Amino acid sequence: MEHAKPLPTYLVHRYHGWKATTWAENSAWYRRLAAEGQRPRAMVISCCDSRVHVTSIFGADQGEFFIHRNIASLVPPHNPDGEHHGTSAAVEYAVTTLKVAHMIVVGHSYCGGVQGCHDMCTGQAPALEEKTSFVGRWMDILRPGFERVKDLPEAERLRALEKEAVLVSLENLMTFPWLRTAVEAGEMTLHGLWNDIGEGGLEQYDPGSGKFVPI
Repeated sequence: MEHAKPLPTYLVHRYHGWKATTWAENSAWYRRLAAEGQRPRAMVISCCDSRVHVTSIFGADQGEFFIHRNIASLVPPHNPDGEHHGTSAAVEYAVTTLKVAHMIVVGHSYCGGVQGCHDMCTGQAPALEEKTSFVGRWMDILRPGFERVKDLPEAERLRALEKEAVLVSLENLMTFPWLRTAVEAGEMTLHGLWNDIGEGGLEQYDPGSGKFVPI
């Protein structure tokens, strides 16, 4: 592959620093993970946004979380059509092979994907409407959420849509038959979170009130 290049120097230096400190101090643990395989307690579905770092938020160690990141932390509905489905494949592996105990969806403030969905649904982003737009077609998953908040005042709509992205994903997760079976059998629990990037806040969805409440 002629277009691949060596890593930037600053990343090479960071790797050597990690290998000399973090890895060296925990080498037995890393070797155990390699030999025995992973047994994560939870799967976390998070946004690709570089500002959201779930392992830092929860102080997680290697081997603790099975993490999947995509635009806006979205999960599509179950659709076994034989096509490529990266998020669905990750969910299937986590539930049927790793048998995680918790499925956690993490949304966040100032999400560019959610902003794109809002702009697309309000006619402000014609490029996202094109069939050739990967982002636009991915954000179609969130259209049902937009329909639920479209009548809110504009100042409130984006924040509400960020949280709807979490709820849409939770709803869609329950369309996967083997995941629904695990949840209904009490073998796995679903959790919806929203992270305020600027303030470091974390809210969780409370099904009793139907609202996100601070943790």
